[in-house]
Amino acid sequence: MKGRTKDPVAFGANLDMRTRILLGSTVLLVLMAATTLLAWATTDDAPSRRGSGSSKHPAAVPGNAGGADAPASPIASPSRTSDPVVFAKAFAKQLWSYDTRVDTQSGHLAALQGWLTRERDYADGESVARAVPDPVLWSRMRDGGQYATADVAEGHIPASFTAALNAEPDRITDAYAYAVTVTGNQTIRWNGSGGGAEPRTVTLAVQCRPDKDCALVGITPNIAP
Repeated sequence: MKGRTKDPVAFGANLDMRTRILLGSTVLLVLMAATTLLAWATTDDAPSRRGSGSSKHPAAVPGNAGGADAPASPIASPSRTSDPVVFAKAFAKQLWSYDTRVDTQSGHLAALQGWLTRERDYADGESVARAVPDPVLWSRMRDGGQYATADVAEGHIPASFTAALNAEPDRITDAYAYAVTVTGNQTIRWNGSGGGAEPRTVTLAVQCRPDKDCALVGITPNIAP
């Protein structure tokens, strides 16, 4: 681990187990209907490493002040693509990036939720909200001039999803929701010389209807390898 401080405030790791159980009931029901993979993803058998992407980026609240020289990292507009992997990689990069020096918590969250499908029966905005620091923590992070950038290394549709889809291809035709797992790295900086880097992994539910651009359904509570 490069440049870690001794007392970071955890924000950027996976959700703890209690949060996982409560996360995204609407999206999980939708995806359970689409494929048995997401039914699997709601169980305790799935990997649950603290420190991988669908929740809290490791945040530090440093006491020292100083000028931060990194550029702002505003959330980009949703990617226009019909490829669920391309879409998921683009969203993961935004999910793992933030800049408390220039963004508000509500603005950052709204920008991420702008990637959600407009189909209200399928959009799980709560799963996105749980992946963003709450306003109090955001304020503490802003006091330290904290920001994060991300590099996405790889994205793929999990083999278990593909197997389930091949077994029952008609099950996807309601929601057209695909599971995509993305891996990458997040680099965090704050005022002074503080900083750190962490690997990130997240499994996303992405809706890609025929002849339409993909959109986010939600962030699943566990990682599908």
